Amino acid sequence: MFRLSQYMQELVRPTPVSDRKPPGPVVIWNLIRRCNLNCVHCYSLSTDVDFPGELSTDEAFGVMDDLKRYRVPVLILSGGEPLLRRDIFEISARAKAMRFYVGLSTNGALIDQATADRIAGVGYDYVGISLDGIGAVHDRFRREVGCFEKSLQGIRLCRAHGIKVGLRFTVTERNVESLDAMLDLMERERVDKFYLSHLVYAGRGNRHRGDDAYHRTTRDVMDRLFARCWEHVEAGRHTEFVTGNNDADGVYFLFWVEKHFPHMADHIRAKLEAWGGNSSGVNVANIDNLGNVHPDTFWWHYNLGNVKERPFSQIWDDVSDPIMAGLKQKPRRIGGRCGACRHFKVCGGNTRVRAMQLTGDAFAEDPACYLSDEEIGVAQGAGAPRLEVTPYRKRAHVAAG
Repeated sequence: MFRLSQYMQELVRPTPVSDRKPPGPVVIWNLIRRCNLNCVHCYSLSTDVDFPGELSTDEAFGVMDDLKRYRVPVLILSGGEPLLRRDIFEISARAKAMRFYVGLSTNGALIDQATADRIAGVGYDYVGISLDGIGAVHDRFRREVGCFEKSLQGIRLCRAHGIKVGLRFTVTERNVESLDAMLDLMERERVDKFYLSHLVYAGRGNRHRGDDAYHRTTRDVMDRLFARCWEHVEAGRHTEFVTGNNDADGVYFLFWVEKHFPHMADHIRAKLEAWGGNSSGVNVANIDNLGNVHPDTFWWHYNLGNVKERPFSQIWDDVSDPIMAGLKQKPRRIGGRCGACRHFKVCGGNTRVRAMQLTGDAFAEDPACYLSDEEIGVAQGAGAPRLEVTPYRKRAHVAAG
């Protein structure tokens, strides 16, 4: 995740450079696969049916105990639609009592007054609600007429309870024109956070990768996001803008700083290099509804182990798996343009699962890097071969995946 607002604040109030050393990984936990919707870009291929083999309440509690001992600081409770899980508030309340930072990732369509009361009672640190555009645009992505109004009402109910709310927007060629309207909605509804996600080729997102925003469009999207974020910084608004799933965003922001604030470029570069870009398999982890552990939420086709059989802490530290060994290696050995890029220290080679989906090699170059050969310092169409090839060993797929 690229925390754009944080780096823009550095232009106004610079802070000392420090290494990125969280105590443990952020864990995105898909507690349930069932969902009330059937979204076109769903990475978990969820639908409105029960999936067998999901963790019981007691099993979930046992996992939480292990995560706490492992010093995991953040739990993001997701799905499917997590509000469909009968014990979601019991699990959430226990997580809060254990002093995790607890987020809830929901489509928002099920949040009525009673549900909002329960959400407020838990005291979530953050509730992220996904929207894919305004009105009919969102409804087409979610495949349900009227879904936008339901989700918007969920946002409003959470805001009325004083809950920190964020909008989550996955940009593709089919909804890119909604970006400005989404940012206007954020301001109008007094939403605290805007999360722009680049499409990752996973689940139904993999089927729709032909709709991925073209590179020129992506640059335009980022320009517009930078401009809006800077307006908020200048106005002193306490909002957050973040992006996810394309770590080239950090490099592109550096170019923006070099153009508009050249005297701050060295400081921002140092800050970005301390961040280091992609951290799947290191500082970001995923547990799916069956207890399978993945390097992040878009790796459901590749299992590292199962928390019913081995504690998460043991699975996460095990580098006998070639993918985990490669992800944890510092610096990572990446091929092609990524390996030759002069800004490698900023983005860390970008999103590995896109490379795997298209080539079968998790350590090939990321095809969604939208920076030119000239910008990254490689000859046109050229790239350095990776120094060491880690063979891709395919793992068991999750049910219905």
